[in-house]
Amino acid sequence: MKLDVAILGGGAAGLFLARQLRRAAPELRVGLFEKATERAYKVGESTVEISSSYFIRRLGLTHYLYRQHLPKNGLRYFFDTAERDAELPAMSEIGTENLPFHPAFQIDRERLETDLLAMNAESGVLVRTGCKVQGIELGAGGAPHRFETAEAGRRQPWEARWLLDASGRAGLLAKKLDLRVPEASHHMGSVWGRFANVLDVDDYGPAPWRARVRHTSRALSTMHFCYDGYWLWFIPLRNGLVSVGVTGDARMFDKTMRTEAGFRAFLDRHRAPRTLLADAKLVDLGSYAQIAYTTKRFFSGERWALVGEAAAAQDPLYSPGMDFIALANDFVTDLVKRDAAGEDGGELAARADLYDRFMRFRHEATMRLYRDLYGCLGSYELMRMKWDLDVGSYYNLWVAAYMQDAYLDPSYLEGQLRWQPFLLSSLSNFAGLFRQVEAHLRRTGGYRRANLGRFTFGLENIPFVEEIGLPRTRRTMLKAAHELFEVVRQRALDALALPKDAPAREPYPFQRFVADRPLL
Repeated sequence: MKLDVAILGGGAAGLFLARQLRRAAPELRVGLFEKATERAYKVGESTVEISSSYFIRRLGLTHYLYRQHLPKNGLRYFFDTAERDAELPAMSEIGTENLPFHPAFQIDRERLETDLLAMNAESGVLVRTGCKVQGIELGAGGAPHRFETAEAGRRQPWEARWLLDASGRAGLLAKKLDLRVPEASHHMGSVWGRFANVLDVDDYGPAPWRARVRHTSRALSTMHFCYDGYWLWFIPLRNGLVSVGVTGDARMFDKTMRTEAGFRAFLDRHRAPRTLLADAKLVDLGSYAQIAYTTKRFFSGERWALVGEAAAAQDPLYSPGMDFIALANDFVTDLVKRDAAGEDGGELAARADLYDRFMRFRHEATMRLYRDLYGCLGSYELMRMKWDLDVGSYYNLWVAAYMQDAYLDPSYLEGQLRWQPFLLSSLSNFAGLFRQVEAHLRRTGGYRRANLGRFTFGLENIPFVEEIGLPRTRRTMLKAAHELFEVVRQRALDALALPKDAPAREPYPFQRFVADRPLL
């Protein structure tokens, strides 16, 4: 059996890619091979702006998502006392006052994957479930790739010009080619479950508390409860269930924590989450011992690629997983189309290498938002600074480029890669500044001094959000970055109680932020 494209794995990454290829290149013979016969609940329900743009513009899923899933009302962060005994309305909060300007969604992964399997089969994708892929032999010099499937005791050989690994953490090609790179320092695990009968947060609390967010729906947000070194999430799903989980230092997650009794006991030690879950019933349970890792290579000029968690995984705090699927699938689709159009093999390999370098840069930039910074989580004061830097930079640098399709332009990517050392330096510089502030607040007893009674509209220092999606010059982007950097730095100096007339209060030029030296 011969195919133009074989996709190994029928999770979200593979299903999205199959649909995208059918829409972008309907003349190609696409096959999708999935070991499981039934869909199961999975984490990764919360999407953000890049992945949602991908769903709408690349996959044509707008009506489907609004009918079968939930719109997302942004990210929302709550902060507690050291004793974890604050009631929810008393907690300081960072979040939205309205549905976001750019859409995002809370998706039921089980339903999404079931529906996409049917959509892909209907569109002409050869969908094979209940089959195990084995015996992979990668072709070289233009030769086809070969593999075998085993299904109900029957073996079937296959050939494909493109072999695309979407097998998730199983990593079929990653294992075969020794591509998996463990995360060196950010050792975070997670435990989660779906709960029925969770308290409706929009029907809870005093009227002034609901009024402080202008009566928008907190229940549609991804709600984070932030603690020193870990965080809890509450994500609503369309079927009435709520995904609830915890992410933190991998050492937290012993065998007891991975049981229903242990997980419930942990959640119950937090007053506000305990209130929301008072009458809730756990439906299922899952866990990861270690979340993050990466790969030596995402794409190859030899016509193979890794997408989704077959390639890499990041920290879930800002829900980047689906964004990385969107980027990788776009790059793969472009490579496949160019090859089908007869592009020279050398040119194709050069483009695959460019895309690969950019994806590794994006992964590293994302991980620098998290490494050695979980100590900031339990402080509203610290996380308000970090929120502005991280979310503002996401919109300014990454979302804006995605919505203009700039990253498919080689000259844009080359420019980004030339900026790579400067961007990574700026992230490291701010990480160092945040750690300085954290150490000062802990030393002076002020770590949680603002954790009660405050509310911040999350976009108050990100005024350019409504420009995202419109053409923006590099000058505009750099100006917005500079202003954002200076706002965050000044707030850090406030937290450090630096006098208003101190020399360090003088505004920094942009070059100072991206130089390889501490900010203070």
